[in-house]
Amino acid sequence: MSIFSRREFLQVAVATAALTGGGGPLGLTRVAAQQAITEADLLGFENHGNVTLVHLTDIHAQLMPVYFREPSVNLGVGDVNGLPPHITGEDFLKMYNLTPGSPEAYALSSVDFAALAASYGKLGGIDRIATVLKAIRAERPDNTLFLDGGDTWHGSYTALESRGADMVEVMQALKPDAMTGHWEFTLGAERVEELIEGLGFPFLGGNVRDTEWDEAKFESTAFVERGGVKIAIVGQAFPYTPIANPRWMMPDWSFGIREEDVQANVDAARAAGAELVVFLSHNGFDVDRKLASRVSGIDVILTGHTHDALPEPVQVGNTLLIATGSNGKFLSRLDLDVSGGVVKSWRYKLIPIFSDVITPDAEMTALVDRIRAPHADKLARVVGRTDTLLYRRGNFNGTFDDLICQAMLDEREADIALSPGFRWGTSVLPGQEITVEDVFNATGMTYPATYRINMTGAFLKEVLEDVADNLFNPDPYFQQGGDMVRVGGLGYTIDPLKSIGSRISDMTLVKTGAPIEADKDYAVAGWASVNEGTEGPPIWDVVMDWIGKQDTVSLPENRSVRVVGM
Repeated sequence: MSIFSRREFLQVAVATAALTGGGGPLGLTRVAAQQAITEADLLGFENHGNVTLVHLTDIHAQLMPVYFREPSVNLGVGDVNGLPPHITGEDFLKMYNLTPGSPEAYALSSVDFAALAASYGKLGGIDRIATVLKAIRAERPDNTLFLDGGDTWHGSYTALESRGADMVEVMQALKPDAMTGHWEFTLGAERVEELIEGLGFPFLGGNVRDTEWDEAKFESTAFVERGGVKIAIVGQAFPYTPIANPRWMMPDWSFGIREEDVQANVDAARAAGAELVVFLSHNGFDVDRKLASRVSGIDVILTGHTHDALPEPVQVGNTLLIATGSNGKFLSRLDLDVSGGVVKSWRYKLIPIFSDVITPDAEMTALVDRIRAPHADKLARVVGRTDTLLYRRGNFNGTFDDLICQAMLDEREADIALSPGFRWGTSVLPGQEITVEDVFNATGMTYPATYRINMTGAFLKEVLEDVADNLFNPDPYFQQGGDMVRVGGLGYTIDPLKSIGSRISDMTLVKTGAPIEADKDYAVAGWASVNEGTEGPPIWDVVMDWIGKQDTVSLPENRSVRVVGM
């Protein structure tokens, strides 16, 4: 569909929503019936107060516009059951008064995603982000603070090939005032230090310590002044990096939530005269929600890691939590009126980066073209086609993970396949070609070996129980990242509300229906092992080999996981 026809569709969609009384926090469906969505509509914002915060997080090295389906399943347990972001689909639309079929409903939910994507088009693109950022800075040249929440240097072919250099160059052009990290660390400690040395802006991670010297590895806090307000940015890297990712890649660094250190850093910032304290976090939403209830003195938490996109802040006491989504789909803008060290009032907008509406910034487009040019032919090479919507995000199996698992089952001649519950990875629409770039967007990482080993049924259950506790432990401080491990060839029942060791039951071998026996060995294929020295072909080769053997990828609905008790 051409840009022109998409613009026509957007005009009709907005007109329909306006005529039917639709409206929501983004304000898109309040546009008059005769108007199209324009760049001015997306950027429209009534300036407020004396400080403007702009937040980007979890872009996962996506330089180009993308399709990315939001989760249809995002379960919350314990005190957060039924609270944002643990609301999806129609319930999400109702909670935020979003009109089904409207632009913001498409951007923020999984409802009718494939159909709406074919009409509304892709979101994101770093050159569109540059346009929005420049517009905000032009409006508020002395008031704007731009912060990057991390997971920036990882997630694409060019980031993998350049070992993060492409994203560093792009972000230097955007000029953030600070960043923090997570997947950055999987480039290895030496490479991270090398990139930080020439970064040109602070890399903050007050919770990362050098174990040899028992001292902070990175700065915890950066101070800036905007609108006459002294602002402290306190940075927090992902606390469970050496658990979720290979410890051998950063052997001399320790991580953790370190709540007491966070409080000490906030107190020190206030003592140094900070009138506004911003916590730039990669903890994940539920961890930050709990931390906000226990650490005093934080005005705003810009949260990341869990890829949640919420059209309104969540307020915990006097702290505002901002969730800006992932893959470059959104920028957050938060205007604050700060006086006497207190936030008196605020105004917020989650800005969807509709790539067919926002004009690309010419300088950034040229930079992206230069970065991608040496790889353009490879990235565009078609490896197959899909009849199935391919997506990853969600608590349990996504269809891109089903594809990866099926590829491992067939190519590695395994009984069972395990694929990590990563949240990164873009979507491919039904009827589209699958390119090399699509495959690397779902697999491009620094420890890609596809292993094949024997596991007993008892060990398989232990693996599932351990991952389930990472996801569904009622205490957010024990949730160590990611969604459930994806499975191929294996069925099971899960009760998220039970305790570790008793959540998983009814494990079966899909191809025979036979129960998994505790003392029996099964051939298991998997990838992204955190163990050093894991051997096997890189997962992208396995996936592309399998896709190439299919006429068209067509995946049956995955019914192997049964959720009970919720």
